[in-house]
Amino acid sequence: MDTIAIIGGTGPQGKGLGYRFAKAGHRVVLGSRSKERAAAAAEALRLRISGSGSLEGADNVKAAEIADLVVVAVPYDGHDALLAELGDHLAGKVVVNCVNPLGFDKAGPYGLDLGPSSAAEKAQALAPEAHVVGAFHHLSAVSLISGADLLDHEDVLVCGDDATAKAKVLELAATVTGKPGIDAGPLRLARHLEPLTAVLISINKRYKVRSGIAISGLTGVPNR
Repeated sequence: MDTIAIIGGTGPQGKGLGYRFAKAGHRVVLGSRSKERAAAAAEALRLRISGSGSLEGADNVKAAEIADLVVVAVPYDGHDALLAELGDHLAGKVVVNCVNPLGFDKAGPYGLDLGPSSAAEKAQALAPEAHVVGAFHHLSAVSLISGADLLDHEDVLVCGDDATAKAKVLELAATVTGKPGIDAGPLRLARHLEPLTAVLISINKRYKVRSGIAISGLTGVPNR
C-alpha cells in the first residue's frame, strides 16, 4: 500500500483519482491550499470506500512531504507557481502530472501553445530531482467519481523518461481500468497527450457522452 498525495485533491479530477486509488487499497492524502477543505473532501469520499484503503486531507506541502507518489491535478494557471513551491518536497519521488493546459473560446476548447514544452515537462524542470511521468490526462472526472467498478473501456496512456517511475505508473493505472497502462513513450510526448483532452471535451459536448481513449491492436501484449 503506497501513500499517494493528490495535489489539487479537492478538484473534480483530483477527487476522482483519489477515490479510485483509495478504493484499490492505497492510503490517499488529498492536498489543497486549505487543510480544512481537503479534510472535508476526504471525509465525504471515505463514506464510499471499504477495505484497506484510506483517505485523509492535508495542505499541499504536507501531502507532498508524506507521500511515496504524488499526483498533480491542478488547473494549469496555477501549475508552475505550485510546482516551484513544492519542488524540494518532491525530490526523489514519482510525480504523476495529469494537468491539461487548455483554453476556451466561442469555438470551444483548445490546447494552449506552450512552445516546445508541456505541463509535464515544465513540472520536471521545476522539480528537477523528481521523476515526472505524464498520465491520467483523458479520464473523465465524472467517470472517475462514478459508481462503476472499473473504467475498463478506457486506456491510460503513460509517458516518461524514467523507466522505473513509468513502470510504477503503468501498474497504478490498473487500479482505475483493471489493466496496465500503455507506455506511450518519452515525456516530451505529453505535448501531444495534454491538448488531446480538448478533442474529447468537444466530442462529449456534441454527442452528450463521456468519451475516453482506447488503444486497439495490442492483443498480443501480456495482460491486455
